[in-house]
Amino acid sequence: MERLLGKYSAYIYAILRILAGLMFAMHGSQKLWGLPGDKSPVPLASVMGIGGLLELVCGLLIAIGLLTSYAAFVASGEMAVAYFMVHFPRGFLPIVNGGDLAVLYCFLFLYIAAQGAGLWSVENARRVPQNQPLAGTGR
Repeated sequence: MERLLGKYSAYIYAILRILAGLMFAMHGSQKLWGLPGDKSPVPLASVMGIGGLLELVCGLLIAIGLLTSYAAFVASGEMAVAYFMVHFPRGFLPIVNGGDLAVLYCFLFLYIAAQGAGLWSVENARRVPQNQPLAGTGR
């Protein structure tokens, strides 16, 4: 399978980063504004409100690939805190306590923090190619 998909791994990773970031941002927008869906917004000056703000901002940064490693590291930490504050008291196993999504997001964002932005990102678009002279410097 690596021979078949290996040459596309950078593109698959970019799609994974973008979709995970957008999905995470939607969790934040749902907490802050009740959208998408019909859930009531939570107060911004609450633990859930701060969590929603982190999810929205970090999710969008991850999706567009700007400050990706930092945003993903913060998002990973938020998901670890969410798991231990909300889900772990309900039981040990994530599949039993409803924390499976928090655990997946936690480790996915930890991987993204280690991997960086990759293709189709603001960070990648802003990089100056190594063999290109800087504009106006003559170098």
